Amino acid sequence: MSVIELHDVKYVYQTQYQRTEALRGISYTFEPGRVYAILGSSGSGKTTLLSLMAGLDVPTDGIVLCEGVSTADIDLEQYRRERVAMIYQDFRLFPLLTAVENVMYPIELRGMKPAEAKNRSIELLKKVGLPETVLDRFPAMLSGGEQQRVAIARALGMETKLLLADEPTGNLDSQNGETVFKILEDLAHEDGYCVVIVTHDEDLAKHADESIRLHDGEIAES
Repeated sequence: MSVIELHDVKYVYQTQYQRTEALRGISYTFEPGRVYAILGSSGSGKTTLLSLMAGLDVPTDGIVLCEGVSTADIDLEQYRRERVAMIYQDFRLFPLLTAVENVMYPIELRGMKPAEAKNRSIELLKKVGLPETVLDRFPAMLSGGEQQRVAIARALGMETKLLLADEPTGNLDSQNGETVFKILEDLAHEDGYCVVIVTHDEDLAKHADESIRLHDGEIAES
């Protein structure tokens, strides 16, 4: 069963002075166990598409289905909490929480007791290749690559199979960027996650299982 499906998805930004068609009928199916790269120049619709998949809004027209359920028919806050995990270019870690506390946060929100949440967080941090020496460090004490790995571990704590990444290597050097991509690739191929990456990095996109290039709100190439 597909993780998420887009059926003729359109989205319009309407202001008092202008109307902008950000998406003009996008249809695509995203399967578990695969890495998808979404490419396109600024204004092509990449960010809007990712936002709709993340449940930040619903389409102006068309349908976004997550495991067969339309995002228009469910509580979007619950959807964001239970169905999807986001990874960002700027990491978005809580600066006053340690690495392990950052990962514990969404796990405890789901009702797990603190001691169990800590053990689970340590497991996830190890899974993304971080040693125990970083557990009690604050984000400012970590390198960019380490921070992004903490962010990935936190996303895994959401216990969803849909990982959406917005330029996850954009603030990293090439070596750390390759490491982060390899982690995401392994999560897809070994653990069955559906990983969708918005990126400007053409070289990174070549290593994805599928690449989707947007132009003026439409799929120009896939």
